[in-house]
Amino acid sequence: MTAGLSALAVIAQRDVTKLLRDRPRLAVSLAFPVLLIGGLGGTLQATVGRVTGLDAVALAFTGVLAATLFQSTAAGMISIVEDRETDFSRELFVAPVRRLTLLVGKMAGETLVALVQGAFIVVFAVAFGVRLAPGQVALLAWAGLACCLLGSTFGLVTIAVLGSQRSATQVFQFLIIPQYVLGGVLVPLHGVSPLLSAISRLMPLRYPVGLARAAFYAGRPGYAVAVTGSAAVDAAVSGGLFLLFLVAGVALFSYRERNR
Repeated sequence: MTAGLSALAVIAQRDVTKLLRDRPRLAVSLAFPVLLIGGLGGTLQATVGRVTGLDAVALAFTGVLAATLFQSTAAGMISIVEDRETDFSRELFVAPVRRLTLLVGKMAGETLVALVQGAFIVVFAVAFGVRLAPGQVALLAWAGLACCLLGSTFGLVTIAVLGSQRSATQVFQFLIIPQYVLGGVLVPLHGVSPLLSAISRLMPLRYPVGLARAAFYAGRPGYAVAVTGSAAVDAAVSGGLFLLFLVAGVALFSYRERNR
């Protein structure tokens, strides 16, 4: 029990330390969401803002925040294969510690890393004029945690199915980019065709984006325009997908490790 908790804590701490020491990575990981929020959000103000009556920058902020947390944890989990082959991580993989403990430790570490990035994104959003009340920040924190957990298990399933980091990295962008469009990251998916609506419901990112938007617009004018579904349904589907991806990812990853 103690050995398992120690391994979990070590892996989680290592991921956070790597981020804080790798300033170029931190800068690059923040540049893309900041450009989307400030640049694209401002550009869409004349069109989306006029049609919806909402602040397009705030609208982009909620979607980009959820997408960044989801993508960051998913990409971080994919690096677990590289960790297995390099530095001290390979020692943990041959240590008498359960695979589940190692994977949960990695998930915890990548979640902390993503939340650090999310905190910076919130600061930048405020600088761009997005107004946030303390209650909104608290709700966004819970929604952000859900984004991280779902993203981490999505990344775990990806690497467990594909087996190698090279394959996972190549396929990962193909799995993520459509979700930015069909998950409603930049604009709510109102009035789309039945086919696109059905496809969008297959996108895991759609549901944490819905949670983030519901958290931001709760009790505010424009909720019905910004939020395309039920927050309760988004929470239930996110939880169900988390459990499904976790069980499948751990089982597949453990099977691959036993047959190395």
